[in-house]
Amino acid sequence: MGYKISVAGKKFDVEIGPIVDGQARVSVNDRVYDVTVDNFAEVAAGIPPTAAAEAPAVSVKPTRSAVSLLKPAQASFVAGDDALTAPIPGLILEVRVKVGDRISAGQVVAVMEAMKMENNLNAQKDGIVSEIRVQKGTEVSTGDVVMLIQ
Repeated sequence: MGYKISVAGKKFDVEIGPIVDGQARVSVNDRVYDVTVDNFAEVAAGIPPTAAAEAPAVSVKPTRSAVSLLKPAQASFVAGDDALTAPIPGLILEVRVKVGDRISAGQVVAVMEAMKMENNLNAQKDGIVSEIRVQKGTEVSTGDVVMLIQ
């Protein structure tokens, strides 16, 4: 569901995906977050929210409220040997592969900008791209999963 909201005079376009077992995907101005709805059991049971929970459902700062922001773009999943992760914080400029592509170790699969420099993200192994968790314009933090290669 899409909303146009204002917080302290700043405008935001917010899309909220379905909530499943207290987890949802939320997009704020095209930046995607996986979120946990802390009061999901109360909401699912039909208990009216408290006055504190009537504040905006999505916080623009990573503060604890009825909706806790995790890291952008599915970074909440545990990284393993199949995960290509961001080595430093930055902005994804380009994704050069798509799901299903066969790739080789060392192949440039994405480009990110960090500290005003373009940095190639290279595949850590031979394999097939099974999932891509970023897109052009996604901001990533150190350790965020960029894609899975199996």
